[in-house]
Amino acid sequence: MVAPGRVTVGIGARRGAAAEEVLGVVAAALSRVGLPAGAVECLATVEARAAEPGLVAAAGRLGVPLRGHSAAALAEVPVPHPSALPAAALGTPSVAEAAALLGAGPGAELLVAKLRSAPLTGGSRVTCAVAGRPPR
Repeated sequence: MVAPGRVTVGIGARRGAAAEEVLGVVAAALSRVGLPAGAVECLATVEARAAEPGLVAAAGRLGVPLRGHSAAALAEVPVPHPSALPAAALGTPSVAEAAALLGAGPGAELLVAKLRSAPLTGGSRVTCAVAGRPPR
């Protein structure tokens, strides 16, 4: 069990991803583990995407900070679903899962593995994962 307000949501996104798509996949991920949006402590992503308007807007609507981690730091985090796509584009085999785990801190557990958005048009532009630390 993870204490409310103690989860970090990792976000992987292509350039130009809309805030609505980010918020939609975050809501879907949180619902999988029965957590409200208020349980989110922060959004985390790779530094190369930390200034993306859709991610910044999504964090603002959730009322949480958006933290960027270096690709090198994310690449060192073991994850269950690494991918060649972000590895080639950004230098890390995981953004969403690694950012969630790194952002949640030591002892964090992955509560929701990488989940892809389901936009109304076009392909998925956002991935999301949720991590938290058990209460002490």
